Amino acid sequence: MMQLPDYVRIGAIQESLSEVLRHNWSAVFVLVDENTHFCCYPLIAPVLPLAHELIVIPAGEIHKNLQTCQIIWQALTNVQADRNALLINLGGGVIGDMGGFCAATYKRGISFIQIPTTLLSQVDASIGGKLGIDFQGLKNHIGIFKEPDYVLIDTCFLHTLPLRELRSGFAELLKHSLIADAKAWREISEPADFQTIDWQKVVPHSIALKQSVVEQDPTEKGLRKILNFGHTIGHAIESYFLENEPVENRLLHGEAVAIGMIAEAWLAVRKTLLPQESYEEIKRYLLSLYGKVAIRQDAIPYIARLALQDKKNQSGVISLSLIDRIGSCQFNITATQAEIEKAIWVYSEL
Repeated sequence: MMQLPDYVRIGAIQESLSEVLRHNWSAVFVLVDENTHFCCYPLIAPVLPLAHELIVIPAGEIHKNLQTCQIIWQALTNVQADRNALLINLGGGVIGDMGGFCAATYKRGISFIQIPTTLLSQVDASIGGKLGIDFQGLKNHIGIFKEPDYVLIDTCFLHTLPLRELRSGFAELLKHSLIADAKAWREISEPADFQTIDWQKVVPHSIALKQSVVEQDPTEKGLRKILNFGHTIGHAIESYFLENEPVENRLLHGEAVAIGMIAEAWLAVRKTLLPQESYEEIKRYLLSLYGKVAIRQDAIPYIARLALQDKKNQSGVISLSLIDRIGSCQFNITATQAEIEKAIWVYSEL
């Protein structure tokens, strides 16, 4: 059976946090956004030190930037936080990525723990030590690798989420199964009833799938790249919608990745890696779960150019991770900008 990372604790949040806080920290800070301040902070407040400092930032991917980092660093500086301080990141992927980045760079690094409160962050963003922020509209363009001291996971937080957020996070569970566990794909790719899913079963399994890859390639030199299936095109689409569409049309990360998985599965067929029937199965299920997102034809070349900025690329060549069958993935598969455009166009015509 696959093992969870040593730094991950799954269970009642107040109990696991109380254990972590027994250390003699010089100061404790809690980073939240407007949503987790209201919905999640009350669940941990009873076990926090009375003298802890609360840092509240605006919610949303649009605020995952250097300007918000300055707010966080300034809050730490204002009370003269030293290198024995602790930053608790309470929130989804934005809070975890940015809070961890700020902690790892403040005075060359202070301790931090992640308390992921979304499905997306519990199964993906909080695991593996990737930290970072967006820059000039490019996803996670500035960042580092740094493991947190702990990741404390309690699936009770999932009950605070709207259906759309749950569905977004579910895309990462689906991705993990598509790249590494065909049996898991068969089990979870049935009509999803988010009210009856056993999160205490599927969340640890998905974390263990990711960890089994990460521990073989911690800094993404090779195998870990398979975790980016769906993300080369997905990130480009997410960035485009974030920068060019009104708020009501912006996509959540998992929604964009679902598009990316369909488009990249089509590319895998085109490159004779994936059987057509597997592509049809993936496409049919993801469309049934996430629906069809309208992409303007005149936006497609611009989105494809954004894919040129993907972190896996080398020497200006787009490098993809593509599945060759359900449950298996290859990395460093090259593609031209024209092929990326075609894949997005095929999706737009579905």
